[in-house]
Amino acid sequence: MVTKRILVTGGAGFLGSHLCQRLLNDGHDVLCVDNYFTGSKQNIAHLFNHPRFELMRHDVTFPLYVEVDEIYNLACPASPIHYQHDPVQTTKTSVHGAINMLGLAKRVGAKIFQASTSEVYGDPTEHPQTESYRGHVNPIGPRACYDEGKRCAETLFFDYHRQHKLRIKVVRIFNTYGPHMHPQDGRVVSNFIMQALRGEEITLYGDGSQTRAFCYVDDLIEGFIRLMGSPDNVTGPVNIGNPVEITVRDLAERVIKLTKSRSKLVFKPLPPDDPRQRCPDISLAKKLLNWEPRIDLEVGLAKTIDYFKTRQ
Repeated sequence: MVTKRILVTGGAGFLGSHLCQRLLNDGHDVLCVDNYFTGSKQNIAHLFNHPRFELMRHDVTFPLYVEVDEIYNLACPASPIHYQHDPVQTTKTSVHGAINMLGLAKRVGAKIFQASTSEVYGDPTEHPQTESYRGHVNPIGPRACYDEGKRCAETLFFDYHRQHKLRIKVVRIFNTYGPHMHPQDGRVVSNFIMQALRGEEITLYGDGSQTRAFCYVDDLIEGFIRLMGSPDNVTGPVNIGNPVEITVRDLAERVIKLTKSRSKLVFKPLPPDDPRQRCPDISLAKKLLNWEPRIDLEVGLAKTIDYFKTRQ
C-alpha cells in the first residue's frame, strides 16, 4: 500500500475525527485542519502522539498552502443549532471553503472529496431521495445558509471538474450518529440521549411521526473510503446513509429503553422548514461501491449512549 498525505478539513469534528482515525489505521499521513467552531481537540486528543498525525488550527474561508495527495473537505457546522448561530459564516464556510480547497487541489493535483448533505434535497417531494432528485429547498429560510451553501459547493466541485479536469468525489450524507457527536448539537439522537441520561423530559417536535433514517458513523466512514478509492469516472454525488426509516417518536422510546430512563415525552411545535421525511435511496452506493450500512440501530445507539455517559 502507498502511504498518501491526506488533508482532512473539519478533522476535529464528529465525522472528521473518525475519518482521521480510519486513515491513520489504513497507514496514511494525516493533516487535520480545524478552527474549533464546532470541532473539539478532545475528539482527536488520542491521536496527538501518533507519528503520522499533524494538527493545524485554520479556517478554510482563508487559503491554505500545503502539499497533499488527497483532500477530504468536511469543514462546516452541520447541525441547525450551530449553523444558524452565524448563518453568514456558515455560507462562507461552505462556499469560500470549497473555493479554497478546490484551488489547493488544482495547484497540487490532489483528488478532492466533498462532504455534502441530504439537506440539498430540502423538504423532499420525492421519497426516498435518489441522487437525480433536484430538491425542494427554501432559498431564504432559516436553514438556507446550510442547504444552499452545500448546494453551491456541489456546483463549484462539478464546475472545477468540467473546467479544470479536477478529480472529485461528492457524497451526500444522511443522518449519522455515534461517539464524538457534540452533546449540545440539537440533533435528535444527541438530544434524546442527553435528556434521557439526565432524567429530563424528552422533547419531540410536531407529533413525532416525522421519519428519519440513522446511519452509524463507522458505516458512513467506510462509504467515504470506498468512494474516494473508486475509479476517477465515479464522481458522485452518491447518497451514503441508512435506508431503514424510523419515526422520531420510536427513536425516543428506544433511547428511553436503552438508557433505562424514567423520562417522559413532551411535544412542541415543528420548526420552520423541518423535513417530514428524510430517507436515502442507496442503490447507487450499492452498485458503484458495494456499500450498505451493516451496524444495527440498537447496537449503534448502545455505543453512542456509552460515549455520552462519559460526557455527563
